[in-house]
Amino acid sequence: MTDDRWFSVDEIAAHLGVKRDTIYKWIDRKKMPAHKVGRLWKFRKNEVDLWVRGEYKENG
Repeated sequence: MTDDRWFSVDEIAAHLGVKRDTIYKWIDRKKMPAHKVGRLWKFRKNEVDLWVRGEYKENG
């Protein structure tokens, strides 16, 4: 089974072993792949993993 669900800021921070403030900084300053849903940021784990490895290519 693939994990194709959306992750929250807290979940992605835990996955990467950083604080949630770091996630917000990375979204703003380092163009971390994130999707705004209303007031919330959501993430695809596979996109974030590719971004961390420097392999992420933004669509569009």
